[in-house]
This record gives sequence, C-alpha cells and structure tokens, in this order.
Amino acid sequence: MRIGIVTKHDLVAARDTLASLEAWLHARGTAVVWAPEAAALLPAPPAVVRTREALAAEVDLVVVLGGDGTLLATAGLIARSGRDVPILAVNFGSLGFLTEITRPELQSALAEVLDGRFTLDERMMLTARTRRAGHTDGDVPVLNDVVFTRTALSRIIDLAVSVGDQFVTRVKADGLIVASPTGSTAYNLAAGGPIVHPAMAAFVLTPIAPHTLSNRPIVVPAEREVHVVVSADNGGAEVYVTFDGQSGFPLAAGDSVAIGRAPRTVRLVRATSRTYFEVLRQKLKWGER
Repeated sequence: MRIGIVTKHDLVAARDTLASLEAWLHARGTAVVWAPEAAALLPAPPAVVRTREALAAEVDLVVVLGGDGTLLATAGLIARSGRDVPILAVNFGSLGFLTEITRPELQSALAEVLDGRFTLDERMMLTARTRRAGHTDGDVPVLNDVVFTRTALSRIIDLAVSVGDQFVTRVKADGLIVASPTGSTAYNLAAGGPIVHPAMAAFVLTPIAPHTLSNRPIVVPAEREVHVVVSADNGGAEVYVTFDGQSGFPLAAGDSVAIGRAPRTVRLVRATSRTYFEVLRQKLKWGER
C-alpha cells in the first residue's frame, strides 16, 4: 500500500505528529508519498514528494491532517483523478466535523487500515455544471455544497429553482445553499436547514435570509438534477457561486447551474469507536440542553 500525506498549509502544529508518523510508517515498510506542504514540515526532505494532484493519482490511501477545508479540497482532487482512494482525516482544526479522527487515534487508525480491519463510510458527492453566455463549463465535484450568495454591496438576489423538469420556486433572499447530506451539517445547518443522515440520497435546498417567511428549506431526491437560474429581472444584484468554499465565480442574469448526483462517492475511513450520532453529539452538542 502506498500512503499519501496531505496537510493544511503551514500547519506548524503537526510537525511532531508528522515526524513520528514518518518513522512509524518507515518501520512498517510502508511506501509514503508526501504533498509539498507536508514535506516542508519534516526535519529532513522525504524521498518522494508530489503535488496534491499527482499524489491523488498514485496512492492507495490519503491521510489528511487539518480541518474540514483541507478534507474538502482533497476530496475534490481525488474525484477529479477518477479514482476511489479512501481518505483518513485527522482533526487539526477547531470543529472538524468531517475530520473526526483525533491526533492520539492516528497510528491506531492507520494500523487498522494496514491490517485490513477498517470501516469505510461512503459519502455521496455532487457535481455542478455551469452554463454562461451559451457556454457550458466542465463538471465540478462537490462534497458539501454549492452556494449562491450576493456580493457585499448588492441587494437581495432573485433565483429561479427547478428540480428535474418541475419548477419549484423563485428564491428572493441573501442566497441559496444546495447541500449534500454530508454538507447538511455545514453552512446549511447554520442557515437553519435540517440535518440529513449521510446514508440518504438527497439534496437540501436552503435559502439564506429569505425575503418571505414562507420560503423554507426543502429536501429533494438526488435522482433529479437541481437547476438554479439567475433571474433576468434581478435588479442588477450581483450573484456569486462557490463550490465547497474552495472555488467560485460571479454569475450574470440568465446564467444557470445544474447540480446533480456525482457518479463517484468519497470514501472516508471511519473511527470505529464512534457512530454518526455520537459525532453529532460530541461535535455539535446535538440533542443536549
């Protein structure tokens, strides 16, 4: 097995962890490929260093040290590589809802993987395709959400939303979140959307600060594409679309984004000591007074 190591940029707090991890993997005779930002934190340059893009195409497992943002970026790279490489995510952030494995659990979790005694959590991904000025962009893989927002100085934005071939509503709000079940505990939750169990195949449509109180979040089946169109009578408001908070661009009137279920999933190595509901209680204090 070839293991790739990816860290958040300038994660100085991971220096000691990476040094001990390198020694531990070397003692087990495991081949390791280091991303540049991880290699830079080691006492001495490692033998094999690859860009994140190249690393995703060469390894059998990716160990991510950082927060949920680092995991989202890595998931996107793996999806674009066309491979089903599992991710073992170790929390070095503040909340780390997706990076649920703790630092003390790293070596034991890796040992379980190397010994074939581990559980994979399959997470549905989204794919977003944008049509602008008669041109269609390539599909963008998304794990958490596609978010439509207004810019700092613009007014309420106006979006026309359809599911499959059925018109749903016009959203007049500060924005709109189209989230996967995994992303339901991210921006969607902060905006008042529901928590959706990651085993479900669904999209959550959640308006951000809607202009009307009747415009509420809705859960729709993932078998149908969600189409979001910037209304022509948007009053000059500027609309910006982002994908997992990692990339984005402005949209003009008439531009549309089609969001569907991606053909591949993200495979996360689970901490066998915790269930999904335990993570909810521990990370979000869910159900507690």
